[in-house]
Amino acid sequence: MSDTDRTPMEKFVFFGGKGGVGKTTMASAYGVKSAAAGLDTLVVSTDPAHSTSDVFDQQFGDDPAAIEGRDRLWAMEIDPDEEVEHHLMETKRALGDQVSAAMVNEIDRQIEMAHQTPGAYEAALFDRFVDVMQSADGFDRVVFDTAPTGGTLRLLGLPEFLEGWIDRLTRKRERAIDLYEKAAVGNNEPRRVMDGDPILARLRERKAFFEYAGETLREEAAFFLVVTPDELSLRETRRAVEGLADRGLSVRGLAVNRLTPEPEPHEEGRGARYLRARVDTERDRLRELREGFDQPVVASVETRVEEVKGDLLDDVAAELDVGVGRPA
Repeated sequence: MSDTDRTPMEKFVFFGGKGGVGKTTMASAYGVKSAAAGLDTLVVSTDPAHSTSDVFDQQFGDDPAAIEGRDRLWAMEIDPDEEVEHHLMETKRALGDQVSAAMVNEIDRQIEMAHQTPGAYEAALFDRFVDVMQSADGFDRVVFDTAPTGGTLRLLGLPEFLEGWIDRLTRKRERAIDLYEKAAVGNNEPRRVMDGDPILARLRERKAFFEYAGETLREEAAFFLVVTPDELSLRETRRAVEGLADRGLSVRGLAVNRLTPEPEPHEEGRGARYLRARVDTERDRLRELREGFDQPVVASVETRVEEVKGDLLDDVAAELDVGVGRPA
């Protein structure tokens, strides 16, 4: 085992990046690498494409399932559409318990309208996302194959935003209750409803939830970005690095995927000339990544002729220069 393999790594490891760069391949390969090092490892897909089932030739659902032929390795796929529906029903139930019967239909209508907005997708997925982290005590490492960069950044930006929003709602609710108590008529003392108010209890519960999420992402998570050697991917990666930094989250490394294999020196012809030109271009992109980014390149993976699965997944795992040691 190399020194890198013994390097401690946080419990939660994320592989993100532009759509189509190979996040699922890298996340799955790192899961294989962690499991081979003796860690009980869970690979979690939050990407709507759900390629994890294809990588391991096995169907996965919303609960962790052991991967056939792989010791200490499990996988699960979170369905975003199902999470939005679940989030909708849970929100209806929570609010329905706290309002009068006359208001239930109007509340349901407003909630359904709210869940048709793009932000509802991130909010619903985030709840499940954090729930997985909270319930992962049985695993030594959890590897997330995240959705494309833009959605991931919105997702990871929710804790800080929502903590402040909940604080403001809590203050308004406390003020409303205080005014209600002071205006109480017919009692010798104001009605004491603050301590038992279900809406305040719900707001405080959500605040604790987001505080946990923010703290865990900052202190127990490592982020890696997958990038292909082309200009668009490099630009997207730079924006992602900056976006994560704005949220107090640092990128640990860059995994370069789908590099073009160089033809043999004796090979000639149009195809060989194209490949050499492409290799030269990609070397320039690799140089830009190494010299223009603070984050190290932790993998340089060539394009395979076949889909990366089976033994090829082990090959990619060996090329990932990312530690798999238990958290310090």
